[in-house]
Amino acid sequence: MKTLIVVTGPTAVGKTALCLQLASHYGIPIINADSRQIYRELRIGTAAPTEEQLRQVRHYFVGTLELDDYYSASMYEQQVTELLQQLFATADYALLAGGSMMYIDAVCNGIDDIPTVDDETRATMKRRLATEGLEALCEELRRLDPEHYAIVDRQNPRRVVHALEICHMTGRTYTSFRKNERKARPFNIVKIGLNRSREVLYQRINQRVDQMMADGLLDEARQLLPRRHLNALNTVGYKEMFAHLDGTWTLSEAVERMKGNTRRYARKQLTWFKKDSEVNWFTPDDQDNIIRHIQGHC
Repeated sequence: MKTLIVVTGPTAVGKTALCLQLASHYGIPIINADSRQIYRELRIGTAAPTEEQLRQVRHYFVGTLELDDYYSASMYEQQVTELLQQLFATADYALLAGGSMMYIDAVCNGIDDIPTVDDETRATMKRRLATEGLEALCEELRRLDPEHYAIVDRQNPRRVVHALEICHMTGRTYTSFRKNERKARPFNIVKIGLNRSREVLYQRINQRVDQMMADGLLDEARQLLPRRHLNALNTVGYKEMFAHLDGTWTLSEAVERMKGNTRRYARKQLTWFKKDSEVNWFTPDDQDNIIRHIQGHC
């Protein structure tokens, strides 16, 4: 049976290096599952694959979108499943790699068939968010769909706005579309989780942030500052640089905040992935055992 290898884990753990090795071993490309690396302009702050790495192994879903392009996990699910049909026509394995929890879950388990929001509704809600603010929209969601209001991240404008878009466009609650039914996949899935000791992981995160700064993250953020309102830029790294450019923090304060927020995000990722009993955990340098595990579950 065809097999999808899924490699995931917290940011900075070492997914890229291992996946390059696995891709070379099996002679297959890498399907990116990082929801920010998919944007063309976000290179340094997302630790996107380098030009050399892109030449070494073909990558899909890296740098394919503009910052203001509309995109969703359901669109990603559809596009990746279509791509997998093509890849499995000539290969027995495919490789999905990244740390975006919703994207990986969408491919492995499926996502509810929520309608695509039309341009008019999207523009209206974007305008309302700018003029009325997030708090007012949260209150509206509480009235229109109290069940979803109770569980949604009310600090995340995109989640709140999207739920309201569905409510207004369909006349139904967002909750009514959420069935949470796992979809059958016509391929085997082997999930590999990567982790390190917390001390080593935090050290790697700090080193990555320092390397991003050396590579020009501040200049990248400065160029993106006029578009900071876009959801794609509501991301650790860019938010801290924007705060520095606003004069809120010194550069050293912004860098330390970025390190701390990245560590918190890594803990959030681990909490999410460790709920999945299908994930088998390894250290990134345990390539031989990882390959043996994959072979044993195919």
